[in-house]
Amino acid sequence: MSRRVVVTGIGLLTPLGTGIEENWSTLLAGRSGIGPITRFDVTDFATKFAGEVRGFDPTKWIEPRDAKHIDPFTQYGIAASEMALADAGLDRAAIAAEAERIGVFIGSGLSGVSSIERTHKALLEKGPRRGISPYFVPQIIVNITPGQVSIRTGARGPNLSHVSACSTGAHSIGEAMHVIRRGDADVMIAGGCEATITPLGVGGFNAMRALSTRNEEPQRASRPFDAGRDGFVMAEGAGILIIEELSHAQRRGARIHAEIIGYGLCADAHHITSPPDSGEGAVRCMRMALADAKVALDRVGYINAHGTSTKQGDVAETRAVHEVFGEHARRLAISSTKSMTGHMLGAAGGAEAAFAVLAITRGALPPTINLDQPDPECDLDYVPNRAREATLDVAMSNSFGFGGTNATLVVARFA
Repeated sequence: MSRRVVVTGIGLLTPLGTGIEENWSTLLAGRSGIGPITRFDVTDFATKFAGEVRGFDPTKWIEPRDAKHIDPFTQYGIAASEMALADAGLDRAAIAAEAERIGVFIGSGLSGVSSIERTHKALLEKGPRRGISPYFVPQIIVNITPGQVSIRTGARGPNLSHVSACSTGAHSIGEAMHVIRRGDADVMIAGGCEATITPLGVGGFNAMRALSTRNEEPQRASRPFDAGRDGFVMAEGAGILIIEELSHAQRRGARIHAEIIGYGLCADAHHITSPPDSGEGAVRCMRMALADAKVALDRVGYINAHGTSTKQGDVAETRAVHEVFGEHARRLAISSTKSMTGHMLGAAGGAEAAFAVLAITRGALPPTINLDQPDPECDLDYVPNRAREATLDVAMSNSFGFGGTNATLVVARFA
């Protein structure tokens, strides 16, 4: 029998705010975190808005002398990890007592884009001797975030970055669950972080015509499953979970938020950015997660959808849910919290897994805002515009990334 894995800590840093309470209350109020981009001049950009993390002071979690040498994506990952550890009641002394049994899996989709842009500009202006900092490489490599977290906490267990675009956070949590199940660690700090609201980041996605250009009303731009959707909204932040072997959590008297009972992952083998129209890869991924969870379809009450607000993606996910759940699909509640957070890319799966857990523990479903005229091909219950009270036993979170990579997590009320 595999070891049971529970969630004991949550750390959130998103365009909606900092920490569990600020994020959850904003979600349930149906308020958007999207606004005009303030980081750079957007005059020549097709998209002029995004989901920025606002008011973030890295020195609350990182020494000022160190913070200036750490890229924002890693700053976000460190901050969310510290919040999650505090929520789990794991301090430095507790970690030191069993450091080799505590690991870190934190990934990012694009890592240190802002440091790359800044350093390239300095290189052109000052040359290689004066323009490139000795901190440049450690600023941009993806695995620097779990490295920094382990250095700062003393966690000496498995340490790795998974990189799978928009599925990164979910894959990190799912793979960390497997590490605990097979006995290689007892506690894992897992999730994703991202900070790509930069000229190159926004310009790159604009070049793909992937982003909404609803510049006159940015808070209404992310509109998953709505007939008027015109692309996704870039966002940034971090979502980190502390996951733990059940008996270990119980021995130390930890509060248990929920249990992770299933995980699926697969590839579409179809296209570099678009899913197959049928959602076939998503179908296999969800079925794999449900088989791993050993749970009947009718026990699943809620899905936190990938729901990016793209024309093809929202329809494909809807078709996949129909295929997997059959008649039960119409009894499911589904919402896309990206309607409020925007798409946090590599951080999305971590934050949205946390939102699925909170839906169970708090007895409420966050809405899909801006769903004014549903796409006729998106014909399920997407909890439109208003939060809803609900008693849930099982919830699912979907994350589907560029390259055709898919991840699904299944979480359950702990009993």
